[in-house]
Amino acid sequence: MTPPTDVARRTGRGRVRRIIFTREQIALRVRELGDEISACYEAREELLVLGLLKGSFMFLADLVRCIHHPVQVDFIVTSSYGSGMVSSGNVQLLYDPEVSLGGRHVILVDDIIDSGRTMASLVPIIQARGPASLELCTFLHKRREGIAHEPRWVGFDAPPEFVVGYGLDYSENFRHLPYVASI
Repeated sequence: MTPPTDVARRTGRGRVRRIIFTREQIALRVRELGDEISACYEAREELLVLGLLKGSFMFLADLVRCIHHPVQVDFIVTSSYGSGMVSSGNVQLLYDPEVSLGGRHVILVDDIIDSGRTMASLVPIIQARGPASLELCTFLHKRREGIAHEPRWVGFDAPPEFVVGYGLDYSENFRHLPYVASI
């Protein structure tokens, strides 16, 4: 557990209620995910890892360093939260990757699967571009009913709270925290 003085120093406003996953827990789980993903692909198969920005950037950076095969990285930018704590349900594609997806093994990496709407919107778009395979990986999963596209790899199950840190934000704040906390 991170000392309370560090929480106050890092957050400025002290709005963090509790730390849910520590830096050490995250590092261990990301290494495990890297091993799991590596075991699913042959060494000669180049992977394209697509990260959903902005939330997945820390997870994606750590994850690709733990995959034991060649990888290429690109990003997709969507928006569904705006400045609130609840998804608006309206997923907008703000940046589309320029790299060709045809015939490639693609792993779509997200920070958190909450309502599942983002993946429900993106998966058909990516599948229409003809990848050899498409798998989903998420750092956190809220495990709600009715998720259309379940991820193959999940870092942690998320509690039914609004969480921040390790890339996840609230109105662009708290992304820099090296742990996951509730606010």
